[in-house]
Amino acid sequence: MEGMDIERVNLNDISRLQDIGIQTFSETFSAENTAENMTKYLHEKFSIEQLTTELNNKESEFYFDIHDKHIAGYLKVNFGQAQTELKEDNALEIERIYVLQEYQGKKVGQLLYEKAIQIAQHIHVDYIWLGVWEENTKAISFYRKNGFIEFDKHIFNLGNDEQTDLMMKRVLK
Repeated sequence: MEGMDIERVNLNDISRLQDIGIQTFSETFSAENTAENMTKYLHEKFSIEQLTTELNNKESEFYFDIHDKHIAGYLKVNFGQAQTELKEDNALEIERIYVLQEYQGKKVGQLLYEKAIQIAQHIHVDYIWLGVWEENTKAISFYRKNGFIEFDKHIFNLGNDEQTDLMMKRVLK
């Protein structure tokens, strides 16, 4: 799409990553969760220290979608031991695809997803997997449309709340 670019995130971008991470997660989940649980999760997962650790991990990558010079969304992928659960060498995890509300419906999520596919093909993995909250029907629909199928469930802790994520995967080979 014209006016959109995908850029790799580095340590110099950490404050922008923190801002987009907090904003998109809040926009997506605040209405369905308590303020206390949201605050706890955001403090833990989007602290400068945590993001620095993740950016320094050679088996994780972050990307911004830049739309007319503004960050519209971001992607985080993990491979090898950086994967949050499966940790299989023949797999790539999409840990996060988040898009600002004002850019939803403008193919930003699809562009970020396609970047994940490119990375997976470049490193020659057999499949891509992810976890998505069972109540996030919009995201589940997006992933099904892109060829993902459910294969398991796991618990995702949002603050003190244990939530069920559907684990989904798309076989590439």
